[in-house]
Amino acid sequence: MNAIVKSMIANLHAKADEASELVDEVLYGMTVEIMEDIDENWARIQTGYRYEGYCQKAKLIVDKTKTDTWRQEANHFINQSFADVLQQPRIQSAKMITLVKGSIICSITIDKLDPEWAAVQLVSGETGYVRRQWLQEQIPENSLTEQQIRENVVQTALSYLAAPYRWGGKSPLGIDCSGLCSMAYMLNGVYIYRDAKIVEGFPIKEISLGNIQKGDLIYFPGHIALYIGELLYVHSSLGGNEVNINSLDEQHQHYRKDLANSVTAVGSLFK
Repeated sequence: MNAIVKSMIANLHAKADEASELVDEVLYGMTVEIMEDIDENWARIQTGYRYEGYCQKAKLIVDKTKTDTWRQEANHFINQSFADVLQQPRIQSAKMITLVKGSIICSITIDKLDPEWAAVQLVSGETGYVRRQWLQEQIPENSLTEQQIRENVVQTALSYLAAPYRWGGKSPLGIDCSGLCSMAYMLNGVYIYRDAKIVEGFPIKEISLGNIQKGDLIYFPGHIALYIGELLYVHSSLGGNEVNINSLDEQHQHYRKDLANSVTAVGSLFK
């Protein structure tokens, strides 16, 4: 059975228990597959990027037809850290819901409105309004060059700078290391593995450190960072308590010796 996330963020837990470990966050408008119906409150789900965990049913719209339609028609995502969906196209209007960066939404009549506003359809079927500049169309596969993808992935990762660290988090409210890297790629049309390791069947392949380029991934024991060029990398650091930039260059003021000396692998989307 298929479902759509209807809350701002749906927590994905290691067990069917609110007190269990948060392993991921699934954002508004993302579609999931229900793998197992646990009880009246919980289901084991698999996300569109093939990550599994336990989610509260109250966060979902469980309907195959609606989900299939949404997958076809929901063609934009929120590119602002936070965005209010309003009842009318004016800033004084009442809020319907607040969405975070990466939330998926269905944009309608986007070419017919005031340049400041776009009409959007929520998963409930209701129509609301969002500032047009806060919407970005989903990127079709194979529509960009390698260098464009690399640069876009870096800029997307940098847009989360100073977001607080949250284990299992994947939004500007709080994000962990693999959440940052996976969102940087997801918002550019590529699904990589959500955790800090290279996994067979996903598009990241191991390369040598000497061949690293912008947008490639650096792996450490239990940690992952995104290379941004000039021996710098951006990551959500538990030690730094937020998304920040560090260096592999021991002469740099932001050098992290503990990480520079513990690189286990480098991964790339490209050969």
